[in-house]
Amino acid sequence: MSTPIPLSNAQARRLFLHRHGLAEAPAGPGRGADLMALIEQLGFVQIDSINTVARAHDMILFARRPAYRPGALKRLLERDRALFEHWTHDASVIPTAFFPHWRLRFERDRARLADRWKRWQRHGFEEKFDEVLARIAANGPVSSSDVGEDEGRSSGGWWEWHPSKTALEYLWRVGDLSVTRREGFRKLYDLTERVLPDAHATACPDPEETVDWACNAALDRLGFATSGEIAAFFATVSPAEAKAWCAEALARGEIVDVVVEGADGAPRRSFARPDVAEAAADAPAPPGRIRILSPFDPALRDRKRAERLFGFSYRIEVFVPEAQRLYGYYVFPVMEGDRLIGRIDMKARRDEGVLAVRAFWPEAGVAMGKGRLARLEATLDRMAGFAGCERVGFDPGWLREG
Repeated sequence: MSTPIPLSNAQARRLFLHRHGLAEAPAGPGRGADLMALIEQLGFVQIDSINTVARAHDMILFARRPAYRPGALKRLLERDRALFEHWTHDASVIPTAFFPHWRLRFERDRARLADRWKRWQRHGFEEKFDEVLARIAANGPVSSSDVGEDEGRSSGGWWEWHPSKTALEYLWRVGDLSVTRREGFRKLYDLTERVLPDAHATACPDPEETVDWACNAALDRLGFATSGEIAAFFATVSPAEAKAWCAEALARGEIVDVVVEGADGAPRRSFARPDVAEAAADAPAPPGRIRILSPFDPALRDRKRAERLFGFSYRIEVFVPEAQRLYGYYVFPVMEGDRLIGRIDMKARRDEGVLAVRAFWPEAGVAMGKGRLARLEATLDRMAGFAGCERVGFDPGWLREG
């Protein structure tokens, strides 16, 4: 057995941020082929409806391409069909070139979700499949509010969906339907063969081929990873399948053992490509520009990994022992170079034309001198424009102690 390759924490951060599009200067047109290449590099972009400042997917792309505007993503999704909307660990936009490998997920979800949703819903949503499909085939796209008009509705959570809405979501999750467009943030569904005719007609890969593709694609986008992190990336292959793939790839010499130094100096065994040391050395040093990230940024969505790698303990909501909130419900991580330097609580008050900064908490040991404050304020100015606000406003006492 060969000796594991060591990666220092500085090397690991640089490689990881490079693979996540955060080591390069934030530049580029942020549309068309440039935007498509960025999304392919990331593998997918998570979608989220919360619009405190901007939608999560838009913030993810804006952090890497300041020229990006939401219409560019909409064109790739709805006009060019270069992307499709489906599920990874959560709802995401995904390159359409990957669609054939989602067929394994469709088939696995067909049985898994039917069983689970029967227990949760208890209202015979399966009986609505043919009716929903026939309506869409005859009349075109529908939203959840267009179906089941005669069925009881509730203002509760998703577990209280009416039968036809449940059927609609299920048919999307198993690939019979696709999201053809959004109106506001409301999904409209159509037959997959009409939304993505070429992808729909593509032959289904063998399960083994999809597992191999998904594991390779995940590792290449992470730079280094455990088998569990590889499985979690697209959330399509099982942990057992990823573990078996790692063992086989290791035996073939396609991957190697590495020991990654954490921010606290603790080692962590992972897997990487044989040239990982060279890749880390070749990765650019992240620029000193401050960026405000989405809480769902792909570099941070694995909170445990973010803490190991960056020493940044991040939860969307954190409480102190007396049940008083320490940070706001939706705080944004702030990155400078290869460090996470703090978190900021802000909200776009578009009716007032103000991006309101309520609080900024620097991390321990981060001094907020004049230069760093100026860079933060410049970033906030750019964010205000992106959020549709004319200026930045600061609440009294907004700069907190680390």
